[in-house]
Amino acid sequence: MAILKVGIAVHEGVQALDVAGPIDVFVEANRYLTADNRYETVVIGPHQRPLRASNNMLLMADVTFQEADGGFDILLVAGGPALSSGEPDGQLIEWLALAPTRASTYGSICTGAFALGHAGLLDGRRVTTHWQNADQLAARFPDAQVERDAIYVRDGRLVTSAGVTAGIDLALALVGERHGSRIALMVAKRLVVVAQRQGGQSQFSPYLTAPSDPRAPVATIQNHVMENIGARHTLQSLAGLVGMSARNFARHFVQETGITPHEFVERARIDAARNLLEGSDQQLKTVAYDCGFGTADRMRIIFTERLGVTPAQYRMSFRDRDAG
Repeated sequence: MAILKVGIAVHEGVQALDVAGPIDVFVEANRYLTADNRYETVVIGPHQRPLRASNNMLLMADVTFQEADGGFDILLVAGGPALSSGEPDGQLIEWLALAPTRASTYGSICTGAFALGHAGLLDGRRVTTHWQNADQLAARFPDAQVERDAIYVRDGRLVTSAGVTAGIDLALALVGERHGSRIALMVAKRLVVVAQRQGGQSQFSPYLTAPSDPRAPVATIQNHVMENIGARHTLQSLAGLVGMSARNFARHFVQETGITPHEFVERARIDAARNLLEGSDQQLKTVAYDCGFGTADRMRIIFTERLGVTPAQYRMSFRDRDAG
């Protein structure tokens, strides 16, 4: 296998971690690969003058768009806070439009999906982006099939990741595809990442819906659920805790969080189960009971529907399957 060329396209206002995170994965992978089977990373930009990242850092491209004709194994466009609302740089969009001819695998990190959309590369494709921008992406590019609750998505040669650090997960997955799960796991450990998250794993922790006022009724309910995750929670019982009717409570909860109380409870149970599966060797039936699923079969059904993997498969992703 020859040298694998990886290109990261950048722009003014780019998210620095969208660039550095994936690059670190590919560079660290080189520690475990032979000299003729390594990654070569290239940062591509509109010019070779310093670009100001969103965190005020200065970044500089290795080559310009005009110089980077093709020959990439992997080509990704990094995101940036302004991409979801503004019009991307014309040079970037024009160059990205030819990404399928420039690379074997191409795609985006975080809000870089908006740049792909402007380049006409999302129509009819399964994609994801930062959970806060998923609705915007779907509205702006209605022909795209936006998966709002995925860490990363592969649709043929097109790959897209969720927000910021999910670019690391995507890069680990790409390394795993080419060099096996053992290499990807060693890179994850080297970067002090707990493990490579599965593509179907939810990016949406229940804690992300927490209201700013910890005394608010919604916050009271969320804290109660997470502190009593193994208990049975009904709409009526939760509404009673804050002295509201079930109907008014449900409407208020959706207005505050964007999800139903039932959805929150299920996400909280999944999050609690994930933590136990990652950090303990408890039997699946014990995890299921402690997290409120009742049975291991019920937990398996929900995990498969929501995350695309079974609890056993999820746990295995946190083990060095190729060890020994």
